[in-house]
Amino acid sequence: MTLQEQLKQDMVHAMKEKDKDRLAVIRMVKAAVDLEHINMKCDVTDELVLDVLSKQIKMRNDSISEFEKAGRYDLVNNTKKELEVLMIYMPEQLSQEEINQVLDEAFVSLKPEGPKDMGKVMKEVSPKLKGKADMKLVSSLIKERLG
Repeated sequence: MTLQEQLKQDMVHAMKEKDKDRLAVIRMVKAAVDLEHINMKCDVTDELVLDVLSKQIKMRNDSISEFEKAGRYDLVNNTKKELEVLMIYMPEQLSQEEINQVLDEAFVSLKPEGPKDMGKVMKEVSPKLKGKADMKLVSSLIKERLG
């Protein structure tokens, strides 16, 4: 079953269960996927859905940090609930050891010489880690190694 089909099935289930919060999040994801599908003029694949989910998760994480700075803990709680629903559709996240293993392989093959090679390393590891790891964490680990 594709992620798109899973979203549709979960949307129907949420409607039947009258779970308004979950339904709202799933509808938002479906709308974002449809918009991306139209804008990119490509088929809806699991990769496209994962890209949209990753963007939505990043937006929620940014919102949570901003809401915490403003002391709006009511909004923090709502956003965390949305984040939990979004995380259901993401593949299992890699541990830091697994991320480091992928980085080790990239560093052995590319032999970067300094911070100027950051782009080369990111280009190498992004396809392997996209959706499976927080790319902000990956970026900071690479900078740490290059620095």
